Amino acid sequence: MTVPDNKIYPRKDKQTVYLKNIITDPGIIVGDYTFYNDFVSDPADFEKKNVLYHYPVNKERLVIGRFCSIACCARFIFTSANHTMQSLSTYPFPIFFDEWGLNQKDIANAWDNKGDINIGNDVWIGYEAVILSGVNIGDGAIIGARAVVTKDVPPYTIVGGVPAKEIRKRFDSKTIEKLQRLKWWDWPLDKIKENLPDIMNGKIENL
Repeated sequence: MTVPDNKIYPRKDKQTVYLKNIITDPGIIVGDYTFYNDFVSDPADFEKKNVLYHYPVNKERLVIGRFCSIACCARFIFTSANHTMQSLSTYPFPIFFDEWGLNQKDIANAWDNKGDINIGNDVWIGYEAVILSGVNIGDGAIIGARAVVTKDVPPYTIVGGVPAKEIRKRFDSKTIEKLQRLKWWDWPLDKIKENLPDIMNGKIENL
């Protein structure tokens, strides 16, 4: 299943893009039909304006699944935004290696490495939400507007606030288990279209 004809804009306006078809950074992996909407800036600038402190020296990845919805000004903040907590000082001496006679190869000692950001499938990330490095967000989760996500979010869980905390589950445990078994986002496109009325109307008993 792939986005047809490498389409960038799924609508007539230019505020929404299929992310997979604008990404050039090999450290960012995005699944089919995941979109980003931006009514403030050009959504095609997602890599520059929304994926922050994502430097090659850390070899971190941003992985986003299929059919995700990412609202305007959501941010993904990586390890290099941090200052190490191992030091007696928060000042990042290693990034100014020439100034302090330090070895350039130790530049990453200026921060504590948190790791990749992994976003599941069918995740909705709200307006101006912030996802920090090392966080894993499960399939079907919802991240509230302006939430700051510092910890993993289980599948089909709604979180909000600063720092983000669980508000509630989207469905009962039996429904969540079935959705995780079905993985409808991995179905062939024809099968998704055939079952779309039941998906959209919450008729899981028909799937």
